[in-house]
Amino acid sequence: MTTVSPVTLRAVDAPGQPTPSADLEELYRGFERELLVPLWTEIGDLMPASPTPAAVPHAWRWAELLTLARRSGELVPVGRGGERRAIALANPGLGGAPFATPTLWAAIQYLNPREDAPVHRHTQHAFRFVVEGEGVWTVVDGDPVAMRRGDFLLTPGWRFHGHHNQSDAPMAWLDGLDIPFSHAMDSAFFEFGPDEVSDRSTPDRSRSELLWAHPGLRPVSRPGPAVSSPLAAYRWQHTDAALADQLALEAAGHPGVVEPGHAAVRFTNPADGGDVLPTIRAEMHRLRPGTRTATRREVGSSVWQVFNGDGGVRVGEHAFDVAAGDLVAVPSWAPLTVTAGDAPLDLFRFSDTPVYERLHAHRVWVEGAPEGETA
Repeated sequence: MTTVSPVTLRAVDAPGQPTPSADLEELYRGFERELLVPLWTEIGDLMPASPTPAAVPHAWRWAELLTLARRSGELVPVGRGGERRAIALANPGLGGAPFATPTLWAAIQYLNPREDAPVHRHTQHAFRFVVEGEGVWTVVDGDPVAMRRGDFLLTPGWRFHGHHNQSDAPMAWLDGLDIPFSHAMDSAFFEFGPDEVSDRSTPDRSRSELLWAHPGLRPVSRPGPAVSSPLAAYRWQHTDAALADQLALEAAGHPGVVEPGHAAVRFTNPADGGDVLPTIRAEMHRLRPGTRTATRREVGSSVWQVFNGDGGVRVGEHAFDVAAGDLVAVPSWAPLTVTAGDAPLDLFRFSDTPVYERLHAHRVWVEGAPEGETA
């Protein structure tokens, strides 16, 4: 039988609270017996003037993550049960939970040469972002997808997927999922797939790319919207070109950048122009050398990873010097400013924004914006 520990209530002499008395203490004991909590004792925590997230700003160093991942590759097998050699980022404000933020999961995954990660599927939505290396193919519902530096790759929920390293070198990459959100909502399902990867071929382009990776064009044979993007891979050469073209237009005096010296693109669903996954938004940002972004607050959390260059990330009172591969967690409504160093700074960002937008709970404040806070 499950037991529930009641909240301990105590009369306090404070503004807005009832006058302490023996009768009030007796009332509070009655609340405890019936597992009740009066709003007047909790309103400050339940309805704060602005978000007060438990997650805290934190940075993880790619070099240190990679060292530990390599050692894990020597000691930890990949197979049924453990399924993946993935090491999750644990935000120090979340009590040891393997969550980067309350809604976002981020991990470094490591695959040794000629090694397979077994096939499974889950309702949580996932992506991969490749900071360095190549040689691994992820097979999503039987479609082999090459993973290379700078590529952004999708595994929407409930798709069978496994990975196989066809090279003689190990490879590491960033995994991002909505595991914490799914966990909090009690909505998760998981299922083992075949013991062997279904297709061990190594095509340069996946079947999803042959159908969907043509700008402005969609196959007539696939009508209707898609819950998640049907495109499995967003290739670095296209992302790089889009960012470079934005900055070139700015240099020529034309609009197109987010703010001076700051180009950004969002990865979108080619079927409807929406986010790639129902619970995750993904973007790539490029800052000219020395550029400082306007300070920005946003309801909902995000994780940033440096792809190229170095610079500084300030989140509230926390300032981090960052280099290639480093990751930074940004809690809800925390002020964020990014500054590029002496070279262009490229950053990958993923967030839980689609969830908040659908709930009509998204809000943004940008330093210097004439409208200020936007509900």
